[in-house]
Amino acid sequence: MEGGNELQLMSVPLPPEVRELVERGELSRAEEAIRRLLPSAPADLRRRLEFELDRVGRWRREFPYTLDQGFEELRKAIPDLRREEMGELLARGCLDHAVVDGEVRLLRRFVPNALWLCPELRERRRGGRDERRWGARLILRERARRVVEAARSAGGGYVLPLRYRVRAEVRVRPGAVPEGEVLRVWVPIPRVCGLHPEVRILRAEPEPRRVAPEGHPQRTAYFEVEQGREGARCTIEYEFVARGFHVEVDPREAWVDEGSEAYELYTGERPPHIVFTPHLRELAHRIAGGEANPYLRARRVWEWITSNVRYTYARDYALYDCIAEYVARERRGDCGMQAILFITLCRILGVPARWESAWYVNPVDWGMHDWAQFYVEPYGWLYADPSFGGARHGEDWRRDFYFGSTEGYRLAANIEISHPFDPPKEHFRSDPVDSQRGEVEWRGGNLYYDDWSFSLEILEVESLEERE
Repeated sequence: MEGGNELQLMSVPLPPEVRELVERGELSRAEEAIRRLLPSAPADLRRRLEFELDRVGRWRREFPYTLDQGFEELRKAIPDLRREEMGELLARGCLDHAVVDGEVRLLRRFVPNALWLCPELRERRRGGRDERRWGARLILRERARRVVEAARSAGGGYVLPLRYRVRAEVRVRPGAVPEGEVLRVWVPIPRVCGLHPEVRILRAEPEPRRVAPEGHPQRTAYFEVEQGREGARCTIEYEFVARGFHVEVDPREAWVDEGSEAYELYTGERPPHIVFTPHLRELAHRIAGGEANPYLRARRVWEWITSNVRYTYARDYALYDCIAEYVARERRGDCGMQAILFITLCRILGVPARWESAWYVNPVDWGMHDWAQFYVEPYGWLYADPSFGGARHGEDWRRDFYFGSTEGYRLAANIEISHPFDPPKEHFRSDPVDSQRGEVEWRGGNLYYDDWSFSLEILEVESLEERE
């Protein structure tokens, strides 16, 4: 099966026995039932069962802590935490957890989520302000201000280009596969697009076997490397230009061309995560009210998400049956989940919307990130970054800027979710939705993140605005 298409398997129903065991968290019994059914299952069901077996392993990885272990982890952040508080925090919904084989297990990233879900815990947190992140916030605000100023002077559009030089590296740990085995490695690289008018690979070790076309929906450089005694490594260094974007929109001029390519490609469902469930349809139309203007419809979706959805770290995306539905019901999710809900609600309302992702590359502090775009005539594709524009930041300028604009501290490798790589994977992906740190596999199967590491280093950032 072509990697990247495994989410299509979610439409194949599981046998009731397996589904009920997984829902109850009886993972060991679910594994036994799957292995018993596999030999005689028809081809489609067999692949679905194999995928569910893979998901069972992910549940265990994502919920590694017992309550006692979780107490020790949370006490690192909150030194005065008392053991008897754990039950109270659990009952209040402060501790993300699952029941695995009859035992409460805590999410891998439950500590930062607890500080977001129960704000009073933050007052007891060890340590003061993170000066690097605070500095990054100040730089971001100034960059956004300058983008708006420059775009207004230029009549709108892309402005203030920056040339980045970065190095990305994948390291596979010793013993992950036998020595001498060939590893297949995909490393995300920027797409050539409005955000990135120039992308150039400078050097790589070893040489990539394939570099996906400039506009590939999930663009990668593909390597084949041999596993050695010390593991395996591949690196790629490249440069790209990233630009800020802002345009002054007059809602009275905004409209959607239902005969356009954007409308045809980006107003439909993309199961299992971008789907028009009855609940999501009702929510979208309730948010829109009687508004018919497409730009203002998108704005209402934006206001609802940024006001109602809390930012929290997510579990492995493969463990959600429908991300948009989950975020709408639970009113929480990370950057990608909020973007998927924005896209879904816009599409329900007839506004073309799509995904964009890879990295936020503030020169001071960078990390993996996802956001969205929406399309209205005569302005074209506009940006929407719900997690950056959310009320949690306490900065009013974000609510306006990140609906329609971007500061240009971005590395965008993807413009679609769950899209096959070039060349395609043979086994299930570690992240079947997004591509931010790449993928690794060998003839024996996929390698999950605990078998390898990814790093991205910004080597240089140069302003090109004097060349504009």
